[in-house]
Amino acid sequence: MSTKYWLMKTEPETFSWQDLLKRPRRRESWDGVRNYQARNFMRDEFAEGQEVFIYHSSTGEPAIAGVARVARAAYPDPTALNPDSEYFDPKSAKDGKSRWVMVDVEAVASFAEPITLKALREHPKLQEMALLQRGQRLSIQPVRPEEWKIICKMAKLVPVG
Repeated sequence: MSTKYWLMKTEPETFSWQDLLKRPRRRESWDGVRNYQARNFMRDEFAEGQEVFIYHSSTGEPAIAGVARVARAAYPDPTALNPDSEYFDPKSAKDGKSRWVMVDVEAVASFAEPITLKALREHPKLQEMALLQRGQRLSIQPVRPEEWKIICKMAKLVPVG
């Protein structure tokens, strides 16, 4: 079985790489995913130990900010059952069982400088990367091993902790 790598998008005003670094043990639950394809990636393909790029989207200069690891594989997302949560799902609540999952991630390495979307687009060997494809808006995306290696080399990783 080949190693799988991922990219997880977050809006930095909601939850940033810096926020993850400030959490106890630099670990946090990744809740609120409400797209079936992204959910299926987490539920069916994420495994403890897999590495993930944390990507800041919906910001002035979108960029990959760091590397995290899946610290806990998929488990039910309780926010779907909480009527006070912005991620409440009435269909889940009706069944009493969350149809949504979340994972825990923990920070592994920061980037000396974030790798901007512009820099990714300019790299000739990254042209097929899912993130760079027209219309690609999925919040969780697979990253091919060769793409992972190129980006880590560009990043000059700085281990955390």
